[in-house]
Amino acid sequence: PSALQQDRKPLKSFYLPPDSEPLVAKEGIQMRLKVRTRDTDNQFGSVEFAIAPKTIGPIPHLHEALDEIMYVHEGEMHVMVGEEVTIVKAGGYHLRPHGIVHCFWNASDKPARFTDLFFNQNFDDFFEELFHKILPEMEKQGYSRHSPEVVKRRSELNKRFGLTQFPEKAKLIIEKYGLKT
Repeated sequence: PSALQQDRKPLKSFYLPPDSEPLVAKEGIQMRLKVRTRDTDNQFGSVEFAIAPKTIGPIPHLHEALDEIMYVHEGEMHVMVGEEVTIVKAGGYHLRPHGIVHCFWNASDKPARFTDLFFNQNFDDFFEELFHKILPEMEKQGYSRHSPEVVKRRSELNKRFGLTQFPEKAKLIIEKYGLKT
């Protein structure tokens, strides 16, 4: 085996059956964890997203080590990497490499659904903490997504996972495509 393979444990086969209900976002973004990195010896993971029409995803950001591949199941997604914007239609794939500012949004009038595959990091833990802990706790306490308490917790989470955000770049995208945040 190569030096890279020597550090890895053999993976065990597993099967994820289809979900009983498709993921739908009437507003904002919905997320469902699929493949957990802990089940792949931290080699890769995946998350399914549904995003409502005219909705921006995460604000422009970059990852220190995380590479992401998007597969669009239905609808279409706009993806910005650096200064380039690509429209990814259903059935299409798109790679967002680490170290380059990127983001995505649904500029259409129809919902979109896609799967993100991510490599080199346990980013499913990031999503779990953000969507299942931080945001619900903050909402329960009556804080908005932009309140100082939420911004502080998200900043700490971003730092732990090597994510740097560029909020000043989001405004131009939101205005140009008529998006909701």
